[in-house]
Amino acid sequence: MKIQHIESKRLPCVWTALITPLLPDGTVDFNSLSNIARAQEEAGNGILLLGSTGEGLALSEQEQLAVVHHVCQLALSVPIMVAVGGYQLAVQERWIQACNELRVSAYLLATPLYAKPGPSGLTQWFSTLLDCAKHPCMLYNVPSRSGVNIPVSTVQQLQNHPNCWAMKEASGDLATFLSYKQHCPEIALFSGEDAMMPYLAGAGVEGLVSVSANAWPKETRAYVEKALRNEHHGLFPVWQNAVDALFQVANPIPVKVLMKEKGMIASATLRAPLTEHEIPKNHQLQQVDQLIENWFSENHQQVIGVQS
Repeated sequence: MKIQHIESKRLPCVWTALITPLLPDGTVDFNSLSNIARAQEEAGNGILLLGSTGEGLALSEQEQLAVVHHVCQLALSVPIMVAVGGYQLAVQERWIQACNELRVSAYLLATPLYAKPGPSGLTQWFSTLLDCAKHPCMLYNVPSRSGVNIPVSTVQQLQNHPNCWAMKEASGDLATFLSYKQHCPEIALFSGEDAMMPYLAGAGVEGLVSVSANAWPKETRAYVEKALRNEHHGLFPVWQNAVDALFQVANPIPVKVLMKEKGMIASATLRAPLTEHEIPKNHQLQQVDQLIENWFSENHQQVIGVQS
C-alpha cells in the first residue's frame, strides 16, 4: 500500500512544517529543535522538515542532513516527512538517496524552482523522484513560489505510481483544489493554506500542512479536527485573524518571533535574506496568541475527544 510506512505510526491530519531554530550566530539550535519536535509529538502532529517554513534552501547540505539526522534520532512516535526542493534533478536524487537510509516516513516533492516547466517536464521531474524514493511522497503545488501550477494532466499520470501518496495544495484557489479532487482521485489532498481548512473540509481535504502548528501544536490540531468534522462554529474570525498575523510579512518571520516570545525557541534568528527586523513593532502576535489560547480553553471538551 502507498502509505504503509506512515500508517505504522498513524496517519496524522496535521503535518507541521517545522521551523529550523537558529542560534544568534546563525548555527542550528539543536536543543530548541529537540524541544519543538517533541511538542509536535505530544500534539500528535506529523513533522515536515526543511520546507520553506524550515528555511531548507538557506541551509547547507551538511546542515540539512544534520537536521534530519537529529530529529530521526529522537525516535519520535509521529512520522517524519522530509522536503525535497531545488532545481537540479541530480542533486535532489542524491538527497533522497541519503534520506532513504534514515528513519523518515515520507517526502514532500516540490515543483522545481525558477524553471517554470510545462507538463512534460514536470512529469519527468516528479517521475524520477518518485522512482528514487523508498517512502510515500506528497507532491507540492505552490505556484506563488515556483511560478507554475502542477498541471492536472501531470498528476493524473503520476497518481498511480506506488510512491505517489498525496498532494499539498497551496495555490489558495478553490477551483484548483476541486480540479485535482475531481480528476485525480487516487491521491490524498492536504491543504497548504492554514486559513483554507474550513472551506476545503467539505470538498474532501484530508488534512493540513501547517505553519501555525509551530506556535500552536495542540490548538492547530483541534482546529483541523473541528474543520474536518464540519464543526465550524467558533472557528471564525479567530483562526483567520491568527493566520493573517502569522503571514503579515514573509513566512517564517512572524512565527519565529512569536515562538521566541513564547519561550519555545531561544532565538528568532533567520537566514538572510530573511530577518526578524522586517516585522513591525506593533505586530499584534501576543494578542493573537492569547485569542488562540482562549479559543482552545473554551473548546477544551471537544479537544479531549480529538486527542483520545
